[in-house]
Amino acid sequence: MDFWGTVLVLARRWFVALPAFLMAVGGAFYAYSTIPVTYTVSAVLVLTTPTSGGTVPPHPDQPVAQINPLLNFDHGLDVAASMLINVMSTPDMVAEMGVRPDGDTTYAVTNGTNNLESLATGPLVFVEGESRTPEAATRMARQVIERVERELDVRQRQVQAPPETYITISQTVPPTTPVPQEGRKLRSAAAALGLGLIAALCAAFAAESLSAARRAGFPGLPGTRRGRDEPEPDPASGGQDLVAAREPGA
Repeated sequence: MDFWGTVLVLARRWFVALPAFLMAVGGAFYAYSTIPVTYTVSAVLVLTTPTSGGTVPPHPDQPVAQINPLLNFDHGLDVAASMLINVMSTPDMVAEMGVRPDGDTTYAVTNGTNNLESLATGPLVFVEGESRTPEAATRMARQVIERVERELDVRQRQVQAPPETYITISQTVPPTTPVPQEGRKLRSAAAALGLGLIAALCAAFAAESLSAARRAGFPGLPGTRRGRDEPEPDPASGGQDLVAAREPGA
């Protein structure tokens, strides 16, 4: 059925389509009003090597130069950033940060993309805190930044890197002002409205099909027309007159 045919069906069955459309609008408004607005705070951390480099020159007491193992290969800062991103994204770390599955506050530590499996493309760590209140979102972002700095120190102590060669981390973009996010509300309202419109169309076409079947005299549907030569049964006779009328010679 083409576009104008659909319009004609909706016009003829407006008494079915209009209530369904109003219900769709009400469902979209309900979805938009019930889903809360969340706020996000973003920050960007950068990893840097010390000014003296990642190696301690040899001296008489230590003839072999000491090297920070995390910097002892190409793209060492990228590897360190990727390590921190993966550490902060584990389920155990998320639970330790106080994030609950049914909670209002959460965070994300990424390399700037949604693919956490890939190596960081640079010595950058992107931090994002999200909550229903601006204060909680800011507080979560700052807690995550502090934990990232702590985890970097722990990992360098584990590999016994000389303190002079420690990788340092700084906030190239401090935590931003909380920004309201209404994308989830809009998506939910749009989904509810779309489903409601589909339901309105289905209801209108179902009413049109039922009306057409009644007009055609389809058996078994209430309100269908009988044949022109078939008399209506007399309720008082219990249908016996119809049986008699159908017998030969009656």
